[in-house]
Amino acid sequence: MQSAEARFNKNSLLLALRQYSSAVSDMEQTILLPSLLRDVPSDEVCDCDAAEESCRDLYDNYLLLKAVRNTVESGLFSMDDHKPKKHVALNKTPEPLLDTDPEALFRFHLRGLFSVMTDLTKKTQSLTEKYMDIIGVSS
Repeated sequence: MQSAEARFNKNSLLLALRQYSSAVSDMEQTILLPSLLRDVPSDEVCDCDAAEESCRDLYDNYLLLKAVRNTVESGLFSMDDHKPKKHVALNKTPEPLLDTDPEALFRFHLRGLFSVMTDLTKKTQSLTEKYMDIIGVSS
């Protein structure tokens, strides 16, 4: 019998979402005391002048990763509540694609979503490993 992941192409958005959800579930099962992550700096490069939200500790990352997974799984997403904040990295817009066909616009957004989900999955796995290091358990 094929595993659930074997049914999807490695570049499938469904597979990326499933892997992310699985990584967050593993993180939740591993991290029994999330408060141990408070004030532990993230490995992310922090430029607090450019974006305050990128200067997070591991606890903030833990909460963010869980919230994203809950939004992905529940579908409870308000467009007004989650408008992108002004940020240097977010200034790249698909405006040149608006005049092209809808398929090109769809592919642009699909690539972006796939990239974000893959990045969030890696961050979730990294956070889980760091927690295990903090409590002295080797992976």
